[in-house]
Amino acid sequence: MLGAAASTLGGGAFAAQPEPWQMGLQPAGTEMMAGLIWFEQYTLWFIVPITLFVLALLVYVVVKFRASANPVPSRTTHNTTIEVVWTVVPVLILVAIAFPSFQLLNAQYSPPREAELTVKATGYQWYWGYEYQVGDSPFSFEAVMLTDANRAEYGKEDIAQYPRLLAVDNEMVVPVDTVVRVLVTAADVLHAFAMPAFGLKKDAVPGRLNETWFEAKEEGLFYGQCSEICGKDHAFMPIAIRVVSKEQYAAWAAQAASDITGANKALKAAIAADKSVASAD
Repeated sequence: MLGAAASTLGGGAFAAQPEPWQMGLQPAGTEMMAGLIWFEQYTLWFIVPITLFVLALLVYVVVKFRASANPVPSRTTHNTTIEVVWTVVPVLILVAIAFPSFQLLNAQYSPPREAELTVKATGYQWYWGYEYQVGDSPFSFEAVMLTDANRAEYGKEDIAQYPRLLAVDNEMVVPVDTVVRVLVTAADVLHAFAMPAFGLKKDAVPGRLNETWFEAKEEGLFYGQCSEICGKDHAFMPIAIRVVSKEQYAAWAAQAASDITGANKALKAAIAADKSVASAD
């Protein structure tokens, strides 16, 4: 199922973020999210006919059995055929939904291979802290929502790429086609680490480590938010994950251990240079 759903993954680098008046889900950045999109569309084939059928029954009952048209109510107590149908049909529908649902749920807890990178995400009121467990040189940094006043400082004036209330000063950076283990916790109150384009959501609980994973299949910048009400600035606690090539990630990680600001600037320059070369080709 996931293999078939992966065809919904787009080609080329892109940034996934909410769009004005958006009704559908964000484009998939992982095969897991592609599977979730497929399952959502699959269940609609059951939900829409059921909804229309129930609506038709309600209209039929209201019209046919209204007091003026049916002054003497029926004394029918049961109908064996109807009772068999309304028992068997829902069971068949639930079975048809359950099997792909269980497969998807199992896939969410079964990474395709051992994680190649582990990042600890800690929720604070109201920002995120990231700790990279990279060999003998772990490093950490904080990601705070970008304000209009410091856009120029971080070179993020482009509102389309760095949207208001979603962009941060320091993105979580990961390599493409890499299984990333995310250890999620909180330092004060309940938070939730959510990245819609990855099909990812995990509660951040003080004093507890929750584990999840993802494998991004597209390079680009992806946005999410804290999804557990955590206080007055809950709405201003975004999550940004930048997916880059493995070469770009290696260079970034080597510098980020000592200079996160410089590493981010160098990474942005490398991405811009690659885009220029691609455009020239």
